[in-house]
Amino acid sequence: MIPFLNIERDGGIVTLTLNRPEKRNAISTRAECEEVEAACRTLSRDDSVRCVIVTGAGSAFCAGGDLKGMRDKTGITGGGTGAEIRESYRRGIQMIPLALYELDIPTIAAVNGPAIGAGLDLALMCDIRVASEKALFAESFVKVGIVPGDGGAYLLPKVVGMSKALELSLTGETIGPAEALACGMVSKVVAPEALLDAARVIANKIAANPPQAVRLTKRLLRESQHTRLSTLLEMSAAYQALAHGTRDHREAVDAMLEKRAPNFEGR
Repeated sequence: MIPFLNIERDGGIVTLTLNRPEKRNAISTRAECEEVEAACRTLSRDDSVRCVIVTGAGSAFCAGGDLKGMRDKTGITGGGTGAEIRESYRRGIQMIPLALYELDIPTIAAVNGPAIGAGLDLALMCDIRVASEKALFAESFVKVGIVPGDGGAYLLPKVVGMSKALELSLTGETIGPAEALACGMVSKVVAPEALLDAARVIANKIAANPPQAVRLTKRLLRESQHTRLSTLLEMSAAYQALAHGTRDHREAVDAMLEKRAPNFEGR
């Protein structure tokens, strides 16, 4: 069977492409969820990876869940009792936010087309989102009589604010790239043919910096969303001590003083 994820590497940049274009890259089986989780686990152990790009094959980024599976009670929404469905979510789709959102490596969603329901939430799990002019976004769970089951209720308010998150979640309406840009859901909108190049430009800028400092900085920003200032300052002091002790810190300072390009080793 063709893997759900197509994984490509160019230097320190890895691109994960959801590869079910005939299903608009809907996430419909536990095996697909496990594949994404396993890829994130493997990447997290590879210190040479500097940035990850997530995108979709074909015309869609990710159409979310499998409606036919919901109707027929198969796949990740299968199960007869409430307890069985709960465990199906916990052991299936919910593995993805725990793996992707918590990844220390910076992540960029290159949203090439519709990102609907779980597809929008998948984009929100990434640190940065770049959208094609053909992208569409919807937190549309309410439209099929369910709730955001894969972290959207946590992620969306942090990205667009509570008022906009409630508007999108309670109406289930679809917005285009211009509105997504205006509300801060994405940071850039580009022509479809320029999407991956735009994501790679950002990825290369990130990859050019000391990787340990990049990962520590990402973790501080993540923790800042749900901790006290005093706690974050303690973390910042500890992380700063780690960063000051790296070879890359010394190389960065020397290169700046000597007015030359730095050569970072990730140590």
